[in-house]
Formats: sequence, C-alpha cells, structure tokens
Amino acid sequence: MTTKHHKAQWLRDNLKNGEVYAGLILGKDGAPDHHLIVIPGEIEKATFAEAQKWAKKHGGDLPTRREQRVLFANAKEAFQADWYWSGEPYASDARFAWCQSFNDGYQFSNDVSTHCRARAVRRLIIE
Repeated sequence: MTTKHHKAQWLRDNLKNGEVYAGLILGKDGAPDHHLIVIPGEIEKATFAEAQKWAKKHGGDLPTRREQRVLFANAKEAFQADWYWSGEPYASDARFAWCQSFNDGYQFSNDVSTHCRARAVRRLIIE
C-alpha cells in the first residue's frame, strides 16, 4: 500500500459529506494535537454571538486564530475573499473579537456587533 492510498482511505473514513480537511494543529500547553475539518455551509452576516451560536447549531465551533491561519494556508478555496469571525474574543476588551480576511490573511480585532461571515470547524483529536 502506498502513502497516497492511506491518506485517501483516512479521508474517506473520517470526513462527512461536504467537509474539507484543512490540516494538523499541534497542541500547545498540554493540549492534544488534532485534525482540523471545515464543516459545510457558512453564515454570511452575523455578529460574533450570532456566529458562535450558528457554529454550535451546525455541530462545530468557530476556529481559533491559529486554526484560521492553517485554514488560510490549506483551505483558502473553501472561503470567500471576505472577513470571517474566529472564536476568540479580544483578550483586553470584551467588546472586540478576532476576525481574519480570507482575501489577504490579515487578522484584526473587530467590534462584536459587526456583521462578518463565519464557518464552523470540528476537531478530530489525535490520541
């Protein structure tokens, strides 16, 4: 068996219909490594709270800022060239949360009442 066959089999076994595999995220500070998977669908105009609620409703979470960088590098074609919410509030001011542009990869803290796009991800923990 070739490595290519192993990868194709793993993807068939682990991805649900319409999902996009984005890559491996290395755990930090004792967190486990995980595979990052983009769930199908998106919300086009949502506040930060609406985006979080939408992601949960669709069986996932908003990606972290680290995960968004991997999404931009490995799965940019799954996103519009627009701003997407991350799941991270801005640490020093709860009125803001982080977004990322899938046009140029820039990350920016935005007012949580702003309307941005959102995609949900799920994490497959590596044991």
